[in-house]
Amino acid sequence: MPSPTPRMIAEKDGAIGWMIFNNPERLNAVSLDMWEAVPKIIADFEADPEIRVIVLKGAGDKAFVAGADISQFGEARSSAAGVQTYEDATTVAFETIARAERPTIAMIDGYCIGGGLGIALSCDLRFAAEGSTFGIPAAKLGLAYAASGTRRLVDVVGPAYAKEIFFTARRFTHEEALGMGLINRVFAPDALEAQTRDTCAIIAGNAPLTVMTAKKVVDETRKAAGNFDAHYCDQLIARCFASEDYAEGRTAFMEKRKPVFRGR
Repeated sequence: MPSPTPRMIAEKDGAIGWMIFNNPERLNAVSLDMWEAVPKIIADFEADPEIRVIVLKGAGDKAFVAGADISQFGEARSSAAGVQTYEDATTVAFETIARAERPTIAMIDGYCIGGGLGIALSCDLRFAAEGSTFGIPAAKLGLAYAASGTRRLVDVVGPAYAKEIFFTARRFTHEEALGMGLINRVFAPDALEAQTRDTCAIIAGNAPLTVMTAKKVVDETRKAAGNFDAHYCDQLIARCFASEDYAEGRTAFMEKRKPVFRGR
């Protein structure tokens, strides 16, 4: 599908859906039209059974996403209605990424700041190039970070590191980010895409229903005890055992061949 805005690029490459933030002259800072395009692109990827993994990246080699495009704030946030429209668009974008059934990977090369880090935290995995930097400058701007985004940060790095990130509002190196668990892997810049593609190939070769079930059940375990939906998890698990892919996996194992999974 064509992207709703030229500042977002949607590409399908085999089993990978690439969503590219295409505003390199502003370090891929996200404008309102870009936020609004995110759920449309994700929905198109999710509707395609050939797409097994969604990768998010920034155009160019300087930034993943360096935050929201503050040059639009005077126009987009000049009224209470405008502020609400903008906030709603960002919330929907974050939630759509986080709730995608397909595994999502943030491929980070360069700046990953503010809303850019929020986008990365909404993904399942975060791979970064050496030299990438991370931070949330909210305390330097006098604004409050959304509770949902704060929860995602705490889920990933824990409360102590989350407080350090918020309290200092400083930029963290890739070594620091790796040490606190903010990112999963670090690669040389010229190896980042190849390593990301290799991981995508591994994921794409596995049973889609099993991968999706693992993602959903892990996400359920992050909820408060009273909100954990055990019945929902049981249904997902039962669907795997009743699937054609489970039969294919058993047969392929017995026949000593690579299984061919179809997601059903």
